[in-house]
Amino acid sequence: GFEVQVFARAEECLAHLPEHFPGVVLTDVRMPGMSGLELLTRLQGADRDLPVILLTGHGDVPMAVEAMREGAYDFLEKPFSPETLISNLRRALEKRQLVLENRRLHEQADARTRLDATLLGVSPGMQTLRRQVLELAQLPVNVIIRGETGSGKELIARCLHDFGPRAARPFVALNCAAIPEHLFEAELFGHESGAFTGAQGKRIGRLEYADGGTVFLDEIESMPMAQQVKLLRVLQDKRLERLGSNQSIDVDLRIIAATKPDLLEEARAGRFREDLAYRLNVAELRL
Repeated sequence: GFEVQVFARAEECLAHLPEHFPGVVLTDVRMPGMSGLELLTRLQGADRDLPVILLTGHGDVPMAVEAMREGAYDFLEKPFSPETLISNLRRALEKRQLVLENRRLHEQADARTRLDATLLGVSPGMQTLRRQVLELAQLPVNVIIRGETGSGKELIARCLHDFGPRAARPFVALNCAAIPEHLFEAELFGHESGAFTGAQGKRIGRLEYADGGTVFLDEIESMPMAQQVKLLRVLQDKRLERLGSNQSIDVDLRIIAATKPDLLEEARAGRFREDLAYRLNVAELRL
């Protein structure tokens, strides 16, 4: 069977159809407001390869033929049998899947070329690293990067962001060892006016600013224990509160953390929260 989403008007379809829609648009030619032909033109402007099947009455056939010249996948003249409709939908879906797979392969090849120009080197280790970066960039998981100081952990974090679906959103880098403990919470979560002495005006924190994007926390083993608790809550609830406020703010974040020591060993030694370490260490890259 097919998963079907119904819209009463063409305008609703345009408003709700996602980018790279993996299906087929089935539309009548004559509708209130925007016609099926106008909808076809708008859809083709957004994605030339999106299959659009038009449903027409007898008098609309010449118009539908012209629409096919303009890029419609097919038209069905009323009345038509369910078997005819299903057959057309299946063929259109097969074509759509091939088009999207071809796009994906081209995008992967382009990403590999761009990454080769960013992470230079021909050694087997560097080739493995580039492959891991491309794979992890597409996954909606938090990542730990382990390596010595100066090994390029922030560059790797930037690549994980730039080559993934969050690339158009902010990338925010923060060195946990460089921020005084008494300022850490305000830096991470922001504050309202008067939240503490010297807090003049509202300030958006790094986590809130990065909504929809990626936060890179370097030297995360240096994060104060109190802030580890609050970061864990953000990861669990996907919400945060500014200092001096009791209003929760929704945030969608990917956390990439960098560390020299093993966080789980730090947790066993009582220097890092074990539950946060597991939340962050969904995937690991070693440099």
